[in-house]
Amino acid sequence: MMRLYKLFYYVLNARRFRYLDIKALVRRSVRVTGKQFISIGGGTIIQRQGWIGAWHVLESHPVLDISTNCAIGDFCHISAIKSVVIEDSVLIANNVYISDNLHEYRDITTPIIRQPIILKGPVRIGQGSWIGENVCIVGANVGKNCVIGANSVVTTDIPDYSVAVGSPARVINYFDQETQKWVKPMQPIN
Repeated sequence: MMRLYKLFYYVLNARRFRYLDIKALVRRSVRVTGKQFISIGGGTIIQRQGWIGAWHVLESHPVLDISTNCAIGDFCHISAIKSVVIEDSVLIANNVYISDNLHEYRDITTPIIRQPIILKGPVRIGQGSWIGENVCIVGANVGKNCVIGANSVVTTDIPDYSVAVGSPARVINYFDQETQKWVKPMQPIN
């Protein structure tokens, strides 16, 4: 039954996406905006009730690239106006928000909904990383094979092979390439 659904979704949508692999699974309850700017690789699954979107609000075309063998949980929201790239084999829990942009808020005479969208910075999530439940990543990169703890807010880059938690997220553990061991930083990184 699931193979039939994947094939049906692919046939109806492949030409609308920048790239959609026939082996990708996007649940029917997922809202997709700006398909022409979105790529989804084979073996990737996007679970229920999410929203992925790429909006052409800048001079250049946005890029929302979800690579192969990623698992994106229920109720996730991924938004790009410039560049959001999720590399291979990334695991994303439920209720995660990933974006390269925010609404402007500084004009106190204008409701925020009427203020422009501003670019915070491109987002890249490195291969093999695990993004915990309720995490928010805005305008920052997460290195490869990282763990971002539940309820964390990531607004600065997290280096490869790190465990980061908190709001704002701070590295509490990382893999030291010289000693080949996991260590705790003397002071939180970031």
